[in-house]
Parts: sequence; structure tokens; C-alpha cells
Amino acid sequence: MKIYPTKDIRNVGIVGHGGTGKTQLVSSLLFTAGATQRFGKVAEGTTTTDWDDEEIARKISIQPGLAHAEWACTLCAGNTVKLNFIDLPGYSTFITETKAALIAADAALITVDAHVGAQVTTEKVWDYCAEYDIPRAFVLTWMDRELSSFERCMESLGELFGRNVVALQMPIGSEKGFRGVIDLVAMKAHLYTPDGDGKATVENIPDALLDEAKEAHEKLVEMIAEGDDEMMEEFFREGTIPVQDLIPAVRKAIVSEKIVPVLMISPLGTSAMPACLPFSPMCSRIRTSTRRPASRNPPARAIASTASTMTRSLFPSSFSRLLPIPSPAAINYFKVKSGVLKNDATLLNFNRNIPERFQHTMVVQGKQLTEIQELHSGDIGAIAKLKETITGDTVGDKSAPIYYQPAQLPEPSITFAVEPKSRADEDKIGVAIHKMMEEDAALRFSRDPQTKEFLLAGNGQQHVEVVVAKLQKRYNVNLTLKPPKVPYRETIRGKADAEGKHKKQSGGARPVRCVPRQVRARRTQQGH
Repeated sequence: MKIYPTKDIRNVGIVGHGGTGKTQLVSSLLFTAGATQRFGKVAEGTTTTDWDDEEIARKISIQPGLAHAEWACTLCAGNTVKLNFIDLPGYSTFITETKAALIAADAALITVDAHVGAQVTTEKVWDYCAEYDIPRAFVLTWMDRELSSFERCMESLGELFGRNVVALQMPIGSEKGFRGVIDLVAMKAHLYTPDGDGKATVENIPDALLDEAKEAHEKLVEMIAEGDDEMMEEFFREGTIPVQDLIPAVRKAIVSEKIVPVLMISPLGTSAMPACLPFSPMCSRIRTSTRRPASRNPPARAIASTASTMTRSLFPSSFSRLLPIPSPAAINYFKVKSGVLKNDATLLNFNRNIPERFQHTMVVQGKQLTEIQELHSGDIGAIAKLKETITGDTVGDKSAPIYYQPAQLPEPSITFAVEPKSRADEDKIGVAIHKMMEEDAALRFSRDPQTKEFLLAGNGQQHVEVVVAKLQKRYNVNLTLKPPKVPYRETIRGKADAEGKHKKQSGGARPVRCVPRQVRARRTQQGH
């Protein structure tokens, strides 16, 4: 694997509501870029980033998936850049994984189902991007499905996220007739052959769509030129802005979050896929418009001590900083925050004051790991499980201590009692679950002192069920889930007044004692 400098690295988080095609989008991008030789499909369980057995069986993303591709960008002086894709879960049960890992991204693509529009998780991931100050773009997926509507989606996004949500593309055709897009920057039509090789035919805009495209182009230019008097004057004087001037203006507007662009794709259609992201001529501009690690300002904010904060350059000469992100068992994913990480380096975990040796540093392509000699700041890599370092820790050169604040995750929302099926399972349950907790920061495990039950808490029933399935497959620990017992307790909590009467009889006839008939008959026979 080639070693890339910071200026040629792009980290893009793929986020959105569950079922909007995030994993399929990444798979299509990798195939189009030539990073994979097979077009993976979620339905067939062959995608690169959903490789875990539970993900394949459930056909959803459960944990962050990493992949990378190399792409020769004509807008970057012909340089080959490295794209790191972070495929993140969309279902609310696993959304904490998304928040924890999105901190490593420099830009985000928010997928939106074209026949549904914005959904609950769409708003959540938007808030996460705003919290981390990440530039973002919307991607309308499943444009070739029935009831998909570009106009309805634009209206939905505009109502929720403001007028700065603007389209950079227009669809050519709708639903099953979707066959390409109009590039509203260059004002050209990109047409694709259904189930073809994915290569576009660039043509003039069809006459039937020309007026609508011009109106959308003017809206885009107006949004970009707001606050730029010189550009606005040129637009009114000439009636347009040359493409060579408009491209850098679009990039600047996206990075400064003046506009939030909207693109569109059909993730399963190889013909429509390159029309959008990021490998058509138009969308490669969007890829270069995403924020480079070197352009973040401040580049890296961290805690130097308990009482102060500081920023650190991405290019120091003597040290490197790493921030682990959620990762599967036996592997630590991390992002290099500054400096250069060389293979076989010995660094210090500043959270625990423990040295860690980084042997066999690797880059990630789904479940495939490739060793690399060094990683520059801004890049993402992996290493075999470290001894003491867990998700959120900071490690680096002991001569320059620093601490990066990890993502703040919400507390679990549901608790189950777990019952070992055998004595052997009971002996192993504690160690196995604590290993799972190192991987998943959203889990909580305890034992109720009153009911004596083991309690496992997570973000939802599906989350806990997935953990129990992993415990069985990885550590051979068999558990049964049950509703936890409620330790009901009663006590006197107030005062009360009452009156009573006691009657005692004195004198009079002695009361007749009643003897059952069977007893009287038995006594008569015995001569009593």
C-alpha cells in the first residue's frame, strides 16, 4: 500500500437513517474506483464493510466499517488521493457507534431515501456533524425506485435544515426512468446505460429540462455569491460565472458550510452510481470539496492539562497522536491526529500512563488488513489489539503529553437479566462481557445485590441480542435473556389514628360447646 501525505488524504463518514443504502453506496464507490474486483451487494452479504456474521445475517450495519480507495483527481493537479470511507450504522439501536466514530471523519455524506425523505436519524446525524464541525452533503439514494421524488426530498430537506440546502445535480428521468443527472455547475448532462459499465456519456442538457436547469443553476450561484460582491456583480453583468471560477467557489462554500449540496444516486445501479459520488467529473469536485485534514482550523483541539486546552499542528516533527475509534475484537482502529506514526514505535497511553508498542501497523479494507510502514497525520489505520488501550484513549510520544476528548455517549436505554445456561458459562461470563465492553462503550454490566441477577444494559433489545450472539460465537458463553426481577419492598411510610372496642362477657350461662356429629357417634360406641 502506498504511503500518502496528509494533503492527499480524505476521510469521509457515510451516515444516515437505516436502510438508506450507506453500505451499498460504499461498495459501489469501491468497485467504481477499482479498489474491489467484485460488485458487493447487501442482499447477498458480499459488501466490503459489512463482513461480520451478525451484519450479514441481519443485513444491517452494527459496527463501523472501514475501507479505502485510491483515485486520480484531475482537480488536484493530477495527484492520486486516498479516500478513507467510514461506513456507520443507521439504526437507532447502534447510533452510539456512529457518534463515537464520526469524530474521525473530515466530511460526511448523509444518505436520504429518495421516496421517503428526511427521517429521524437524518436529524440525529446532522446534529452530530454540527457538534464536530464537519462539512456535509446529502445524497438521495434509490432514485430508480417507485415513488421516489427529487422535488419532495428537496422540500423536506429545506424545511428541516434551511435554505442553504441546494442541489448540485438534477435527475434526468424519474423512478424506473432514472437514467442520469444534470451537472448544475458545468451545465452538462451525464447519461448512463442501464446495467452498463458505469461510464457516462456527457451531452448537452435536453431541451425539455433546459429552463428548469437554468433556474436551479441561478439559485446555486446566488447562494454561493452571497456575501461576495465581486462574484455577484460578475453574475449579474455576464449572466453566468465561468466554470473555472465557479468550481473553487463551490468548494469554498461547502468547506465553510455556506451551502449543503444535494446529490443523487442509485446504489444498486452501476450505471447511475458514478453519476453521483465521487467519481464522475462533477462529483470529484465534491470529493475535493470535502475538508482535507490539513485544512481544519483549529487542526486539533486537545487538553494539555486538567485546567487548559491547546491546539496542535498536524505536522509536528517529533511526535504523533492517535485516537482509537470503535473497532471489532482483537483489533484497534485509530486515527493519526498529528505527526507521523512509524511501524514498531513505542508510545505512551496518556489516559492510563502505560506504554504501548505499535507493531505491524495496518490499513483496513473491510476485514482485510494490509501492513504499512508508516501513517501520516489525518490517516486511519489499525493494529492488533493493544494491551491496555481502549476506545477513546489517546496515545503518543511521552515527551509531549496531550489528551483528546472522546465522544460523549448517552447512557443505555434498556436492561436485561442474563442467565448462564451452565456452571461453565457462569465462570466465563464476567471476562467475556468485559472484553465486549472494551469494544462497545455503550454496554453496561452489573449484578443486582438484591435479586443476585446478572444485568446487561444496551441501547435496545436488538443491541443486547447481538452482544449475546457474539458472546456465544467468540467466547463460547451461552446466555439466556430474561426480564429483570423487580425487588419489591414494603415499609411503613406514614402515621394513622384508629379506635377499637373490646367486649368481655361476665356471668350468665356457660356457652354450649358444639361437638361434631361424627365425634359424638364415636364416643357413644366407646361407652362414653
